[in-house]
Amino acid sequence: MLFAERYASRARSRPPILHGAAVEIEYPLSMRIGSTWYRTIWLADDGRSVDVIDQRALPFSFEIMRLTTVEQAAYAISEMVVRGAPLIGATAAYGVCLALQKDPLHGSLDRALELLAETRPTAVNLRWALEVMEEAVRFLPPDERVAAAYQRAARICDDDVAISKSIGEYGLAIFRDLTAAKGAAPLNILTHCNAGWLATVDWGTALAPIYMAHDEGIEVHVWVDETRPRNQGASLTAYELGAHGVPHSVIVDNCGGHLMQHGMVDVCIVGTDRTTAAGDVANKIGTYLKALAARDNGVPFYVALPQTTIDWQARDGVAEIPIEERDPREVRFIGGLGPDGRVVEIELTPPSSPATNYAFDVTPARLVTGLITDRGVCEASLEGLLSLFPEWEAEVAERGAE
Repeated sequence: MLFAERYASRARSRPPILHGAAVEIEYPLSMRIGSTWYRTIWLADDGRSVDVIDQRALPFSFEIMRLTTVEQAAYAISEMVVRGAPLIGATAAYGVCLALQKDPLHGSLDRALELLAETRPTAVNLRWALEVMEEAVRFLPPDERVAAAYQRAARICDDDVAISKSIGEYGLAIFRDLTAAKGAAPLNILTHCNAGWLATVDWGTALAPIYMAHDEGIEVHVWVDETRPRNQGASLTAYELGAHGVPHSVIVDNCGGHLMQHGMVDVCIVGTDRTTAAGDVANKIGTYLKALAARDNGVPFYVALPQTTIDWQARDGVAEIPIEERDPREVRFIGGLGPDGRVVEIELTPPSSPATNYAFDVTPARLVTGLITDRGVCEASLEGLLSLFPEWEAEVAERGAE
């Protein structure tokens, strides 16, 4: 069954995830490189092409890639030029625009949806964004589709910024309470992977409250997991925090439990690429182990997420969330800055040794202290999520009756 047909079977009854018109964005925002404020994705000067930050080049160089075709948008997602569930969704939305710009007919739309849907299986924002874009253009005359598509993609981006900002404000309230209870500075925060502005359109999810706390004058220190094998923590989170002036230390992935045992972590906060209706969360591989260590040591473990990351059709994260398995080469090789100042790739393992590269794991809801969403903070459970998103109650009940 084609993507469009799968969507059409439920499009009329499924409640929209985002409501209202595009929000007004207040500047300056979080993301500043040098003296210039950036989002992670924006329209080029021609009004059609799409510019993105090539995250593969960070932290050693800041490069922008221009996307002019849907194939390039799919490449950017699958090869992690862009990554992070919200940004993947935004890029996919503009990928649909690029496809319709070339050919606005149904066949082009169907091919674009199929191509983009296959790029990254775990992040539910990808599927959500494609469904939203199809709903926006499917039943329009071909000569109206391009303008409608670009308008809807822009709204997805603007809404994501507002959502991330709201997540930051709710998380900030938690950090204020933890700081007051601790009674001493700094507040030591541990995070895994990258859930900052580079993972969204701006602000970020798990890092948004950290930026806001720092800007408010709360003394914070962030333990940054390196996040092997692609090192999103060491390269991207550390890059962001350094650019914003937030005190931080990069640690190896296996260090978090030791720090927690010695009282050196006050709170853990991570993002998620998919959250089930029951509160299980899929995040970068290694997150589950941090949650176990946090539970064993009485450290609060929070997950920050936009509503677009909730998969209301899934209940059991371990059984139902597809886990992306990436190229083993990412495990066997690593890139870094050589002594001559050039980025080089080196091999870490014996050439004959095979490697396996699971990109995500699932943290059960029972290990999550709370979910920080753009509508508030709730317990990681179906009841908790429905208390914030009651519009999904009917669909969840229907799924349970099947």
